[in-house]
Amino acid sequence: MTSQLTRENLVRRDRRDPLASCRELFELPDGLLYFDGNSLGPPPRAVHARLAEVTARQWGEDLIRSWNVHGWIDLPRRVAAKIAPLLGAQDDEIAVGDSTSVNLFKLLAAALPLRPGRRTVLSEDGQFPTDLYMAQGLGELLDGGLRQRLVPVGDLAAALDDDVAVVCTSHVQFKSGRLVDMAALTRAAHQAGALVLWDLSHSAGAMGVDLGGCGADLAVGCGYKFLNGGPGAPAFLYVARRHQEAARSPLQGWMGHADPFAFDLGYRPASGVGRFLCGTPPVLSLAALDAALDVFDGVDLEALRRKSLELGELLIELVLGGCGGFGVELLSPRDGALRGSQVSFLHPEGYAVVQALIDRGVVPDFREGGVMRFGLTPLYLRYVDVWDAAEVLRDVLATRAWDEPRYRQRKKVT
Repeated sequence: MTSQLTRENLVRRDRRDPLASCRELFELPDGLLYFDGNSLGPPPRAVHARLAEVTARQWGEDLIRSWNVHGWIDLPRRVAAKIAPLLGAQDDEIAVGDSTSVNLFKLLAAALPLRPGRRTVLSEDGQFPTDLYMAQGLGELLDGGLRQRLVPVGDLAAALDDDVAVVCTSHVQFKSGRLVDMAALTRAAHQAGALVLWDLSHSAGAMGVDLGGCGADLAVGCGYKFLNGGPGAPAFLYVARRHQEAARSPLQGWMGHADPFAFDLGYRPASGVGRFLCGTPPVLSLAALDAALDVFDGVDLEALRRKSLELGELLIELVLGGCGGFGVELLSPRDGALRGSQVSFLHPEGYAVVQALIDRGVVPDFREGGVMRFGLTPLYLRYVDVWDAAEVLRDVLATRAWDEPRYRQRKKVT
């Protein structure tokens, strides 16, 4: 640990932080250090007023007229336009609605016919399980099924062959926080004749993503993590323009129809990415996400990434320097260029340690295998927050505060 690394110096660093003012846009409980941005972001202050407006005045007074008077019907398009710049995409390449899992199913089903004769979906063996489940379920519905092949994330490019139709992988691995080189893997997949479907759930909103610049084909992501849209917020999907007219959604809902209010008995897909919409827009959750996305107005995505890396480096230095003797190991890559906006540590009693931390006002989260995850959200986390969290972690470990029965009892949601 460097001699210049003191709490006072970090307080001064926070004063110079160009993103410091963003913290005031969020509702954060006093005395709580929130590092759980990977599972649920805190509510931006503007969300409360927006929901009150939508429920009390729009829904309460204008009722059904609100679809037109207040533009409810256009909410998916408006939210897509706010998400697109965060992903390096065009507005007309993003559709918003449904869940990440449903959107991934849609895009997998649409991608396979784009590569006829190929039946393999290639994924990493540490992929978030729902992505794998969706591929397995799709395979059960298809004549001839599909082959799902799992390899370590570093072996994805080498595992490509002439039967791989789609590489389905996360941009940031959910346990380790490892960042996959989007441009390099996309390039390798294209050279092998395959498409890539990216899960951006752990990167969108925490760092700039360049789907267009990387030549990406397809992507999905959630709205409730770093985009702060609230529990169960609508997800998004991305379809590059070059694929839109050939790609067909397997869920042919009325909002994906070329003329939804014609009420034709036969389905005609809308042009462009709009064909991947399905059911009636969830207005309340879309309104919350719409308001939440305003926190990104004027944010320099390079500054966002730079602070994310600095917070990660600081956390690693403090934890390994102060807690390494208590059985803590670094799971995330040490090199920041290979890491998303989270740092994960291993500890044999990781679950109990995390519960003890939460009891003391520090909120990371836990994943099986002794993984303690610290989500680093640059918009509201301060450098001094990282110092304070590391101090609490050191105390929990040094005093074995975690070794109490109440911390070992598993909860349904962690």
